[in-house]
Amino acid sequence: MSSDEPEQTPEPEPTPEQPSASPQRQTGKNKKKRPRRTGWRRLIPTWRMVVGGLIGFVLLCIGLFALGYFLVHIPAANQAATEQSNVYLYADGSQIARDGTTNRENVSLAQVPKSVQRTVLAAEDRDFYSESAIDPKAMLRAAWNTATGKGTQSGSTITQQYVKNYYLGQEQTITRKVKEFFIAIKLDREKSKDDILEGYLNTSYFGRNAYGIQAAAQAYYGVDVEKLTTAQGAYLAALLNAPSAYDVVTHPENRQRAVARWNYVMDGMVKEHWLSADERASTEFPTPLKARGPSGLSGQRGYIRDAVRDYLTEHKILDEDTLAAGGYRITTTLQKPKQDAFVKAVDDQLMSKLDQKNRKVDRSVRAGGVAIDPATGKVLAMYGGIGYTKQYVNNATRRDYQVGSTFKPFVFAGAVQNGSTTQDGRVITPNTLYDGTDKRPVQGWNGGTYAPENEDNRSYGPITVRTATDKSVNAVYAQMAVDVGPGKVERTAIDLGLPKDTPDLHPYPSIALGPATASVLDMTEAYATLANHGRHGTYTLVASVTKNGTKIDLPRQETHEAVTREAADTTTSMLRSVVDSSNGTGTAAQAADRPAAGKTGTAEKDTAAWFAGYTPDLATVVAVMGQDPDTAAHVPLYHAAGLPRVNGGGFPAQIWAQFTKKALAGTEATDFDLELQDGAEEPVTPTEQPSSPGTTPSTSPSASGEPTAPTSPPAADTGGLDGGTTGDTAGGQVTGGTTGATTDGGTTGATTGTTGTTAGTGGTAGDTGGTGSDTGGAGPLSALTSPSSPRSPR
Repeated sequence: MSSDEPEQTPEPEPTPEQPSASPQRQTGKNKKKRPRRTGWRRLIPTWRMVVGGLIGFVLLCIGLFALGYFLVHIPAANQAATEQSNVYLYADGSQIARDGTTNRENVSLAQVPKSVQRTVLAAEDRDFYSESAIDPKAMLRAAWNTATGKGTQSGSTITQQYVKNYYLGQEQTITRKVKEFFIAIKLDREKSKDDILEGYLNTSYFGRNAYGIQAAAQAYYGVDVEKLTTAQGAYLAALLNAPSAYDVVTHPENRQRAVARWNYVMDGMVKEHWLSADERASTEFPTPLKARGPSGLSGQRGYIRDAVRDYLTEHKILDEDTLAAGGYRITTTLQKPKQDAFVKAVDDQLMSKLDQKNRKVDRSVRAGGVAIDPATGKVLAMYGGIGYTKQYVNNATRRDYQVGSTFKPFVFAGAVQNGSTTQDGRVITPNTLYDGTDKRPVQGWNGGTYAPENEDNRSYGPITVRTATDKSVNAVYAQMAVDVGPGKVERTAIDLGLPKDTPDLHPYPSIALGPATASVLDMTEAYATLANHGRHGTYTLVASVTKNGTKIDLPRQETHEAVTREAADTTTSMLRSVVDSSNGTGTAAQAADRPAAGKTGTAEKDTAAWFAGYTPDLATVVAVMGQDPDTAAHVPLYHAAGLPRVNGGGFPAQIWAQFTKKALAGTEATDFDLELQDGAEEPVTPTEQPSSPGTTPSTSPSASGEPTAPTSPPAADTGGLDGGTTGDTAGGQVTGGTTGATTDGGTTGATTGTTGTTAGTGGTAGDTGGTGSDTGGAGPLSALTSPSSPRSPR
């Protein structure tokens, strides 16, 4: 080593107290490595990955929000102020009706009473003045409820609803919801809450073609908005949730739901301290005025317009708000010649015979009717009432009058469909004998004693099902309902065409007597199924819908077997007897000059009379109803048109006959092609005479398996009833016979009794007295011309 080189001094070795060289000076070989993740652990993200992902997601959301906020601008108002009319057409393209111009009158918020403003807030958005334009919790809750099947909910604030009404539209699309979200946020920054609430009140739809709260105040209460009470405001606020459905005048069947919604609003006022508990307790539900349609919808036009609207919304073709926006061209299945024929038949056979000036009850007479093509399910004609601007409610679609004995064919169809037998094991056919004793308790029912009355408390003793149908014997059909099973009867009625939610359609023996309040349209659909040999196709009232030349998709019309052909055709064979038999209650239908089948019916307390019938080519149902013109309450039809009583075999059957004859004029008359159940054509005639009230035939079968005859002699009868409509036309309304009377308004009046010796004093021209050898005569007219006590529908 050269002397010029510096002397190397060895480094001292580290002591235990002195650390070795710093980490930077350690070699890679000495660095401890993190163990590699293996197996399932490789699938779990590390905390660094989770945090990074969350930060990234938040940044992405912020970026998207910022992008949407700057890209979406508040647009000009939509075309709602100049929205188009909807045009309704007959099948041949001729115009039925046109929705008028939009019924709206804008008002300032200062014109709306503070209490009325708050009712709207209580109904739609109680935190409106304190919350932002959107409510994320409400949106999530609505999305969850919709996804879990708890009903579709919007989750929108008043601001969002106003944006939808004024700037956008009613389309249910993601694009519209996104725009609504951002516009609402911007609008909330640029407009005051008062301005937004004012706009919302002026653009919302309240039903009855009323847009805005001023138009609604006039439509429902006939006052300007300044004069609305808190209770009235709460009802209008309740309408915002379902404008048409909650109209208790046009949809009386929904009154309970509407009142419940009104209570929700009023209770919300108390909860928010906008109304005292004492004021709430003293406030009653404010029933709105009778609805009045615009003059441009007079006659049948308004009824048809409303029926088409209901069809489109109920079948989810268009929602109510979208349809109300206008611009649609709707072609119906209605045929103008048949529509005109229906109106003329009602005018000729009913309206022309009323004297509203001199008979108060004549002011209460209403009528409704529907005709359907059994092969296609198309509604060909509809009669809704005396005129839309005079009587707003459509009598063809309302569901608040009992159908009475027009329901009985469904019981028999159910018996054949299910191969049902009597309590003693006999197969139920048209010729099966039943006990027709008045007030006979039904056998085999464990739900308590049920002993229905027959019409006028008449007892018939052993009687065939066919004859019991001709005479509409309640005792027979109540027992048959139990034999079939009330649940099966209900199922059969629904399969034939009655809606599942038909009011008062319940599985009890009384179902046979028709307490259900199906509409005329519902019953026509069910009878059309019988006419079509048991094949049911959902009715259709709309042939096509277009907007700006673009077709709107309609539901496919498919048919299916509701009941077997044997069940439907055997029922038809019995209903032919109702029309063709001299004992039948529907003989007036013979005037159609066509092979026909049908059934009469009367509601409890004689508030409605029905005739439901069909030919092979056309099913038609007609109902005449009693409704007080001032209170809208159901009232009996006693003495209407000067008659003691109105029954299904009278005006309804006469209207049916005239309409059917005219509607089918020029077409070849075809007979029914029927395939009957075994034993349906075997005639069985009981030898026993009908018994009078108070006699009770044995309910146990004889050795032959048939009911035994009465053990006590028949007493004198109290006079016949319901032989027809007028004594100088087709027989007397009140016949002079003793047992020749029928139960549902027959028309001939010529059937004579068998136990009376004197001519019936109650008969009118064309009637004859009894011819039997017993001493009992016919009852006095005075006993029949006064309203009877309440009884079961028949």
